[in-house]
Amino acid sequence: MSRAALLVLADGRFPAGGHAHSGGAEAAVKAGLITGAASLEDFCRGRLHTAGLVAASLAAAAALGVDVVALDEAADARTPSPALRTAARKLGRQLMRAARATWPSGELDAVAREFPKGAHQPVVLGVAARAAGLGAVDAAYCAAYESVSGPASATVRLLSLDPFDATAVLARLAPEMDRVADRAVEAGRAVVGCGVDELPAASAPLLEIGAEVHAAWAVRLFAS
Repeated sequence: MSRAALLVLADGRFPAGGHAHSGGAEAAVKAGLITGAASLEDFCRGRLHTAGLVAASLAAAAALGVDVVALDEAADARTPSPALRTAARKLGRQLMRAARATWPSGELDAVAREFPKGAHQPVVLGVAARAAGLGAVDAAYCAAYESVSGPASATVRLLSLDPFDATAVLARLAPEMDRVADRAVEAGRAVVGCGVDELPAASAPLLEIGAEVHAAWAVRLFAS
């Protein structure tokens, strides 16, 4: 295993399409829920422990070799918003393209054939981690980090927030990312033995509502 592969997979320059998505930050900014670094931190913390935990658990389970069809169905069940389901599949399709070009794998090819329109992004992330020689903990960390780095980067553009302040938010959340990654790996291992019902279903209703509102906008900077 090359742990350096994790740096490639988690790099914001990896062409997986994440730069076009704000993780709900654009809707939150317009609603006045994010106005600066302090409220960004609150938003990211909430996202990390809800959508981030679910995504990290799905990624960890996929990295452990759990059936991707079952995981994708579980992801659907944990994503009430049609707009978020659509965004997750678009991101999954783009990540699949990047992963197959970077780490050619028969397993990635099989998932691409099974989901020609894209599987949920965290599921693809876990399979990509396997193809890169990484483990469940690596996949969980990558998903947890993405759940907060996307909104932080988007807020720099949306509010002209100082990038140093946005990065400091991520640094302050680092211990919580550790805990979320640990919980996600535990959940992924439980899924191996007991099935997908062991996955967490932490909800974030405002993210779901915001995604539906955002999808109806005629003009927006980010896709979601």
